[in-house]
Amino acid sequence: MILPRRRFLHLAAGAAALPAAFRIARAEDTFPSRPVHLVVGFSPGSASDINARLIGQWLSERLGQNFVVDNRAGAGGNIATDFVVRAKPDGYTLLYASTAIAINNSLYEGRLNFNVLHDLVPVASVVRTPFVMEVSPELPVKTVPELIAYAKANPGKINLATVGAGSAQHLYGEYFKMMAGVDIVPVHYRGAGPAIADMIAGRVQVMIDAIVSSLSYIKSGQLRALAVTTATAQEQLLPGIPTVGQFVPGYEAAGWQGVCAPAKTPAAIVTRLNREINAVLADPKSNARLAELGGLSAAGTPADFGKFIADETDKWGKVVREAGVKPD
Repeated sequence: MILPRRRFLHLAAGAAALPAAFRIARAEDTFPSRPVHLVVGFSPGSASDINARLIGQWLSERLGQNFVVDNRAGAGGNIATDFVVRAKPDGYTLLYASTAIAINNSLYEGRLNFNVLHDLVPVASVVRTPFVMEVSPELPVKTVPELIAYAKANPGKINLATVGAGSAQHLYGEYFKMMAGVDIVPVHYRGAGPAIADMIAGRVQVMIDAIVSSLSYIKSGQLRALAVTTATAQEQLLPGIPTVGQFVPGYEAAGWQGVCAPAKTPAAIVTRLNREINAVLADPKSNARLAELGGLSAAGTPADFGKFIADETDKWGKVVREAGVKPD
């Protein structure tokens, strides 16, 4: 992974490598001059799709050109990624990326025609999505230490609901199992709805889910929140709920989304897009709308986002290999 990571970070830093005059003369004055396609690897109505449409709308308003969402769902997002890495690197075909690209790089190792650390250039981070570790009220635990103790006393008898083998929820659970030293058995569902229904019914006992997806069930008492998976507590959403990391030092997991472009996209275009996306994220109204959807805006430079993706790819690659995770 060393050379791909170095290459990826080099591409991320490239946006700052050209003299300002060159950037302006070659790209910034004319881009975009026609509609831009924002490719999403998941179906309409998914979290990625909803946020991509918002970002596309806001960019359209700022730049005077349509940002058209193009859903290319399938293979855990790989179909969309493959489409974008093969596209002309001119800024008019972008990937609305998510945690999946960091996971899939190892989950589908040897089966992909691309490597995200070679074949994409990071443009801008958009949002982080906090998750919550929750249990069925029928499980006699109210804290993470109690869950760990119960799991150790009952190895293999607790089930972890996920939205699919190799999904972010699955990897977050495997990461917890590894760090806490517990034997919890994953049960894979096709979507959060059926998983939550079985959680409420007590047929499965533990789930790590996006807070926004489970919040109403937690507030109604149908599910019990133990801790959030982010590095800091999410007091606005779940007041009084601690972090997993307070009890399992070093544990941190959160969903994320951002924009990437094909490798060799001109640095000036990357810089322009990054600046415009950051301006959108600086708007309080945009922040409030993302928060309503369970996201925390996460502006930064292309280099920041590139390092983040490289770190995430390393992190989840280790979990995939150590836990022996295989895709559906």
